[in-house]
Amino acid sequence: MKINWGTGIVIAIVAFMSFILYMVITMSTDNTYSFDLVTENYYQKEVHFQGEINAEQNALEYKDKVTIQRTVDGLKIAFPKEFSPKEIKGKVFLYRPSNKQLDFEIPISISKTYLLVPEKRLLDGRWNINLAFKYKDKEYLIKREIHY
Repeated sequence: MKINWGTGIVIAIVAFMSFILYMVITMSTDNTYSFDLVTENYYQKEVHFQGEINAEQNALEYKDKVTIQRTVDGLKIAFPKEFSPKEIKGKVFLYRPSNKQLDFEIPISISKTYLLVPEKRLLDGRWNINLAFKYKDKEYLIKREIHY
């Protein structure tokens, strides 16, 4: 049996369509390919996005003054020296992109100008840090990515 060009093209198109259909069915039914949104309340967070933009703009003036560094005891987040520790209110959210069970949040309640995240809470690897705080009725938001 001889296969001409037309028959070969039809066979190739049918084989390609079969492969694509197989992949679509496999990806949509297999639970190992099921992924969640980055955050649970994605759409609710979208509503407050302009507030985040304003807080990030406010934080630009202190971007280099707020330091995040690894120490022997854990992760040290140091605020500018001119800030009064009792007036800093907010939270630190540590987000682990590879495993959402490791995500955690720490409220900022300090007596010195730094906050220490304990070593035992942090595993080696990539972490995203969202530092949202309020100082003298002005909101700040600093987002950083670190490798611990």
